[in-house]
Amino acid sequence: MGTIAVTGATGQLGARVSALLAERGVAQRLCVRDPARAPEAAGAEVVATRYEDTAGFRDALSGVSTLFLVSGHEGPERMDLHRSAVRAAAEAGVGRVVYTSFLGAAPLATFTFAREHAETERLIRESGMRLTALRNTLYADVAPHFVGSDGVLRGPAADGRLAWVARQDVARLAVECLLDDAHADQVYDVTGPEAIDLDETAALLSEVSGREITYHAETLDEARASRAGAQPWQIDGWVGSYAAIATGEVAVTSHTIEHVTGRRPWTFAEFLAAEPQAWAHLK
Repeated sequence: MGTIAVTGATGQLGARVSALLAERGVAQRLCVRDPARAPEAAGAEVVATRYEDTAGFRDALSGVSTLFLVSGHEGPERMDLHRSAVRAAAEAGVGRVVYTSFLGAAPLATFTFAREHAETERLIRESGMRLTALRNTLYADVAPHFVGSDGVLRGPAADGRLAWVARQDVARLAVECLLDDAHADQVYDVTGPEAIDLDETAALLSEVSGREITYHAETLDEARASRAGAQPWQIDGWVGSYAAIATGEVAVTSHTIEHVTGRRPWTFAEFLAAEPQAWAHLK
């Protein structure tokens, strides 16, 4: 197997993927903006590059067989970054891309960022590279940060359900997909094993933190008003993520992680028990 390139290695998911690849003794190249922040991984080469620098990113991917492409930061320029990154990878001769997409990615998805993921998947396929799309649901790791300072989790999610997934479980899946070309040309729904609603989410957060945490199901108008002052694209994204829960677009419970890795992912309750640092700020 040739070198695997890992983007986003200074972030929470990419760092986990890099560490697991290092444990397997895999040759990897960490493509990061700031080499000083790159994680230490045995045998890993670190290259300074960025998606918007098409030529530089192409050079950074020279000799790479498989690319772990972490989606760019949410923002109005994200699709420009993705177009540049995909073009660079194709020009560099990358054979396959494992891309961090989103559950329910589609051109008309309720969640605006899921529309961008669908477009990025299309760009990768049309480039001639083989795509492995990891359509991840919302991360369990970020759920505690949805709670306001008053202990209320607010959003227009109605009584919709979702199967929160831990980044660590997604990283385990990503590594298996990177190491086996049998996962080429596949689109995987990636979730935890149990779908719960936001009332249940709040109750579990209350239980571990010892603090009363509740869920308030906002109307769409309330949601937009409560987020007033942010940029329109941010409001659309924030509100849309909850609205996608309400519509059932992220109600899927998949068996992808267990099927590919041989081990069941954590439930939300198991995640909270295993990684208390994720919710320590709620105490």
